[in-house]
Amino acid sequence: MESTEVKIIKLAKKGNHQAFSDLVDLYKSKIYHLGYRMLGNKQEAEDITQETFLRVYKSIHKYDAKFKFSTWIFRIGTNLCIDRLRKRKNAFSLDAETIEGEGIDGYDILPSLDDSPDQQLIISETQRHVREAIDKLPEKYKSVVVLRYLHDLSLQEVGDILNMPVTTVKTRVHRGREYLRKKLEHGNLI
Repeated sequence: MESTEVKIIKLAKKGNHQAFSDLVDLYKSKIYHLGYRMLGNKQEAEDITQETFLRVYKSIHKYDAKFKFSTWIFRIGTNLCIDRLRKRKNAFSLDAETIEGEGIDGYDILPSLDDSPDQQLIISETQRHVREAIDKLPEKYKSVVVLRYLHDLSLQEVGDILNMPVTTVKTRVHRGREYLRKKLEHGNLI
């Protein structure tokens, strides 16, 4: 029995606009948060989301149903983020939004449980430090850490998305965690 998602994908591949719109509804939030976690900027995350769906629309006929659709679309989004990070190294925009200027959203790393204002402030500061540490991760570690821990994907799924062996993913996750631990210890946060 086919899942609803598989039926929607088949219809979208046949050019059904409503089915493609349904796919966008299913994945737009996930792709946006992938972009936001990797780029740390709302506007760029929105741009990445739009570019991802544009690419999906143009190439959905190439999608091979033997593989998970989520892996395919996350790969497109991740590659777009990596491209943008590479371009960012050479260009600095004064118009770029800073992380300090953004509020805390429901997708923060640490859970918030009706704490006192002081506890909420501590949690908020800790989240900001973790987010800043993730933003400073080298590109090759950042993508695996974001996919593994912020999108809760398995090592195999991360490997499929980034087109690399699971052993390489494990190594990069380990090194990324070590990098984060050192950064956060240096800031006396853990």
